[in-house]
Amino acid sequence: MSIPNEALQKLVQEIETQAITAQRDINVVKAALASKQRDVRMLELTSTEVNHLSEDTKVYEGVGKMFMFAPIHGVQKRLKSETMELKSDISNLNKKLHYLETTYKNSREHIDQIFKSSGR
Repeated sequence: MSIPNEALQKLVQEIETQAITAQRDINVVKAALASKQRDVRMLELTSTEVNHLSEDTKVYEGVGKMFMFAPIHGVQKRLKSETMELKSDISNLNKKLHYLETTYKNSREHIDQIFKSSGR
């Protein structure tokens, strides 16, 4: 049983569109991953620096265009929670990246399969 050329062409176009969309989304996810990983490194560095300070050191946090005094343990807690949140986001982005890469690979394989079977 053979599929008409028009139907094959339409099928290939749909699969190609899916592959292009997956490739574009892969690039977006990779950029987001890089950004979040950079933020995690910055937070970890800041946390390390704050942990080396003595308890009586005054610490200030930026709020808009000004700085406000913040207790050192509050700053450490905020840094830790932000780091954990970013790591969770990174984990979710890695899952999404894996899904998109699989989708892209499968789309490419299906297109190759169609061309091989139509060449017979």
